[in-house]
Amino acid sequence: MINLLAIFIGGGLGSLCRYGISKLSLKMVTTNFPLGTFLANTLSCVLLAVAVVYFSGKISGNMALKLFLITGFCGGFSTFSTFSLETFELLKQGNYIVALLNIAISVLVGISLIFFILKNQVQ
Repeated sequence: MINLLAIFIGGGLGSLCRYGISKLSLKMVTTNFPLGTFLANTLSCVLLAVAVVYFSGKISGNMALKLFLITGFCGGFSTFSTFSLETFELLKQGNYIVALLNIAISVLVGISLIFFILKNQVQ
């Protein structure tokens, strides 16, 4: 039961952080590029990779904390569905180049961050 509660709380906090980053980025930068979602997904990739590195050396680590961070917080903080909707809206509006840049940059940055953080840690 504690594991489910950890996921629930982590997911809620991650979602609130994602919302905050989206609102803050809209106030700071005016652009067609979905910056808030990009930042949330990028930061989530970094946090997830760091958590994986941290927990990979733990034989009997705190499972509730692992689930809170990786499944809950990172799951709530990152958002594939919003990324997909924003990309669809860019395509619908005829912003094809921005949509393709969003796809390419988001996927390349996310995977690259995880790769560089984990490449020497997980064997």
